[in-house]
Amino acid sequence: MPRFRAALRALTPLVPLALLIPLTACGAAQDGTGPDGTARPTAAAGGAGFPYTVTNCGVTTTYQAPPRRAVSMNQHATEVLLALGLGDRMAGTAYIDDAVLPAYRPAYDKIKVLAKEYPSKEVLLGANPDFVYGGYSSAFDASQGRDRQGLGKSGINTRLSVEYCTPGPVRIDQLKTEITEVARTFGVPDRGARLIEDEQRRIDAVTARVKDKARPAVFVYDSGETAAFTSGGNGIGNEIVSLAGGTNVFADLGDTFGDVSWEKVIERKPDTVLIYDYGGTGVEAKKQRLLNDPALAEVPAIRDRRFVVLPLSSAVLGVRVADAVESLAGQLHPDAA
Repeated sequence: MPRFRAALRALTPLVPLALLIPLTACGAAQDGTGPDGTARPTAAAGGAGFPYTVTNCGVTTTYQAPPRRAVSMNQHATEVLLALGLGDRMAGTAYIDDAVLPAYRPAYDKIKVLAKEYPSKEVLLGANPDFVYGGYSSAFDASQGRDRQGLGKSGINTRLSVEYCTPGPVRIDQLKTEITEVARTFGVPDRGARLIEDEQRRIDAVTARVKDKARPAVFVYDSGETAAFTSGGNGIGNEIVSLAGGTNVFADLGDTFGDVSWEKVIERKPDTVLIYDYGGTGVEAKKQRLLNDPALAEVPAIRDRRFVVLPLSSAVLGVRVADAVESLAGQLHPDAA
């Protein structure tokens, strides 16, 4: 999981109501010339809600009009834009962990994929974006020339998911902030409000079903051999476990993700292991790594083979949060479905 470590840092959903809202005309957020010498679109009148000023992860930006050529990096950033019906304003996308949700696939298939992982600075600039949206801190890696300050000097506005700059635990309030601010940036606040309403309705339905259930102790296993890379207490993954009726045994780890020793896993005696599914190491291989470790043999979850699964793309701050809560609750509490 290199990009998480560098930053230290699925379930077919209902079709979001936002997808049913017709697209509106928009202007550009920047004037000037693109890297290939072609003129960027001249900013048009922004319409209602503009100019709009927002401070995101320490960067304050004033938008005179909505972006017209957005590039998204990381799946959850891409799906936020698609859920808001903004596919026609996307000049490119990059770094998708797994299949885009079926509801968004037709729009996604029309967008240029700039790179399998992160694009080089040259490829990114070649898309002539006026806005770059990163889901992880690693999207804006200064060593690769993609830092937010540098992109800003090139006339490109940027946004980083608030999961990676929120002091303390990330909760549903931060999901609402993320959707609201992105929707405002693109001049579609009503779509954002409807998407938030749908997410909250579905989450509330789950929490009502599991509120009187015993809460199993959950160990999140993302990856790791000599140490366990797990979900800490500061990310939305911790909140998903709680809303689904469980307790993250490493909620006291003050980060979104982090390494813990296997000795600590043994000490905390989890009842259930939640495996994050992504990348080249499949779920069965991760199960076998745990089952074949003699030191873990008496951990209740391992001994009793209690495993549940979520795709990694559902365990980050994006439009899959309600999906994740529904799915995990169904696995932890099948009698409450």
